[in-house]
Amino acid sequence: MRKRSGSAPGEMKYKFIVGPAVLLVVFFLTITNFDNHSATQSISSDFHPSPPADSETLQYSEQVSPSSLVVGEQEGGEEAVVDDARREEEDGGGVGGEQQWELCGKNEGLRDADYIPCLDNIKAIKALPSRKHMENRERHCPDPSPTCLVPLPQGYKQPVPWPKSRDMIWFVNVPHARLVEIKKEQNWVRKSDEYLVFPGGGTQFKDGVMHYIRFIEEHTRVVLDVGCGVASFGGYLLDKDVITMSLAPRDVHEAQIQFALERGIPANIPDKSYDMIHCARCRIHWHADEGRALLELNRILRPGGFFTWSATPIYRDDEEDKSIWNAMVSLTESICWKMVAKSIDPNGIGLAIFQKPTSNSCYSNRDVNSPPLCDQRNRSDISWYFLWLYPLLQESEEGSENTWPEEWPARLNLRPTSLSIDPSIGHTEESFHEDTQHWKNLVTGTYKNELGINWAVYGIFAAALVDQPLWVMNAVPPTAPDTLPIIFDRGFIGIYHDWCEAFNTYPRTYDLLHSNNLFGKLTQRCSIVGVVAEMDRILRPGGWVLIQDSPTTIEKLDSLFKSLHWETTVREGQLLVGKKTFWRPADAR
Repeated sequence: MRKRSGSAPGEMKYKFIVGPAVLLVVFFLTITNFDNHSATQSISSDFHPSPPADSETLQYSEQVSPSSLVVGEQEGGEEAVVDDARREEEDGGGVGGEQQWELCGKNEGLRDADYIPCLDNIKAIKALPSRKHMENRERHCPDPSPTCLVPLPQGYKQPVPWPKSRDMIWFVNVPHARLVEIKKEQNWVRKSDEYLVFPGGGTQFKDGVMHYIRFIEEHTRVVLDVGCGVASFGGYLLDKDVITMSLAPRDVHEAQIQFALERGIPANIPDKSYDMIHCARCRIHWHADEGRALLELNRILRPGGFFTWSATPIYRDDEEDKSIWNAMVSLTESICWKMVAKSIDPNGIGLAIFQKPTSNSCYSNRDVNSPPLCDQRNRSDISWYFLWLYPLLQESEEGSENTWPEEWPARLNLRPTSLSIDPSIGHTEESFHEDTQHWKNLVTGTYKNELGINWAVYGIFAAALVDQPLWVMNAVPPTAPDTLPIIFDRGFIGIYHDWCEAFNTYPRTYDLLHSNNLFGKLTQRCSIVGVVAEMDRILRPGGWVLIQDSPTTIEKLDSLFKSLHWETTVREGQLLVGKKTFWRPADAR
């Protein structure tokens, strides 16, 4: 992605993180039913204040899994209320009248059940002056955001519950028969009666993924799987208590990542986040364009972290593959990566593992300063597109910043090393431990794959649910304090996301959306109707929303959700619990 003049630092980081992934990443929430004891997906964003006193705590009904929810002080005061009133007519909500909905693509005669607004903006893509650097794969968000509803696939069913969904999903929910035909020889996916079945294979997994995983280094917790196919690698790492974010481009072999999302397997990214990055035949030319793509991996890989690469250049001897391998060796040496393993298994599949250094000494001792180190003083203005090598943090007197995190699950409750790096965040070690205990006491019950729009901060919501069979995608707004590094340090995943724009994920990704005092800030910048339409797009029928906000905002949201024919309950005027139904406008077919 190119650097755009006038972009705020937070905006640039958010755009890259979300841009390349078809699944933005915030896509994996699968919580079919609170009554199911199945794995669930969730999103969490954060603007939350300090924990209130117990007297301020709202209680959930018996029908909702969490036992209680804390109400924070509403930000914005009277000014925000005035702004809400000013937008009443624009938002179409409130108590003044019911919002009228129609299906996306109605005027164009289209009915795309897989519509992703920021990746399917055909008008913007056609107007691009160049696609040389895959600009067409970047985010091109409509302005204003769409307020239409995405249709359901014909015959859509309640998703198969976790963990069964890891091995099979309903074909009617993701009806892509062409990919099944293309990949039938690679053991990725096959059709069996009404289901798509995932044997665990793939181009590099012909004998099943468990055999392949034995090659991978142990003691990792947070993994990025690039070009993830149908995400069998990440799916089976869940058994090893490893959380894998799966990343893939849109519309390559009919949206393979959508299979991963339907299965309930997670799919963006601050500096030094991942313990390991994995690529098995991911079709990315890491050595091309002077190594731009590999330099981005270097940015997001933790010091001392591993890049695991399985591709034909490792084990084939034809001239093209040998040329690519030599280029990769030269490039990795130039950025001081050490090749710690190279092997070929009994099936002839090759694997190479590279390790990133833990200090800057190698960078400064290079004979040729290429790629050059970036100037940290201008760090916030740097786009991933530029050919710079990000220096590692200089070690403090304690030498803690670049040390490897404690093994999971110990790292969950220890003070993250990144907590003290940026004092401007405004959070202390004391507040970190208080919030951890606070949410642990409040959140109980079984979720599947919950999406918490607004409890991201330190990943507290995810930490409180760590013993449940689910995973949480923490969404940190680019306008909020940057706590995403802390979340990764703790062993969770997350992304930067502005809810005034659409998520880079397929429709019907999540089982639960959770928000804590988010909308008061959003309504100062964008229409609440567009945000609600986006929530409807990424939430599965039968999925839930848990929203805590001001009484004025809750009243408006309740009206909008009811216009969508959702089932809603409001507790004490500040907590909204909603369940999405299968309803679509009358012309859905």
